[in-house]
Amino acid sequence: MPEMRAPDQIKPTSLGDYLEVMSKAVFQGGMSWKVVDAKWPGIREGFRGFDVPAIMRMGERDIDKLAQNPEVIRNRRKLEAVVENAHRMVELEAKHGSFRDYLRSHGSFEATVADLRKQFRFLGETGCYVFLYIVGEQVPPHEEWEASRKGK
Repeated sequence: MPEMRAPDQIKPTSLGDYLEVMSKAVFQGGMSWKVVDAKWPGIREGFRGFDVPAIMRMGERDIDKLAQNPEVIRNRRKLEAVVENAHRMVELEAKHGSFRDYLRSHGSFEATVADLRKQFRFLGETGCYVFLYIVGEQVPPHEEWEASRKGK
């Protein structure tokens, strides 16, 4: 069995970068990462390269079309979540000056995760950890984080 490795980190330069990483975490919840990776080009195309203003203009008919497309993961609720999460990101960016400032406004990793889960749809604990790690925010060492979750 191949050894798992940490995902590559990025330096987000736009809200679309944050939304793409978050959306991948949303789709990976409860699914094989291999399936998500294989479908990601279709998802990326369907969500217009994660151009946030374009996603915010997506309506019911756009989601209907995506939900019929075999090149994407056709979970309608997760497809809708991407659009809703884009709207929420824009709101939080406006309130805090930048999305990065929003992420750093909570004072601790645990508080950040709690607020992310409250603010965004289909983002669980693991998705939050992966999202924060990939976008370069402070997260506890993976082994320590895993140990803290035992018994929850």
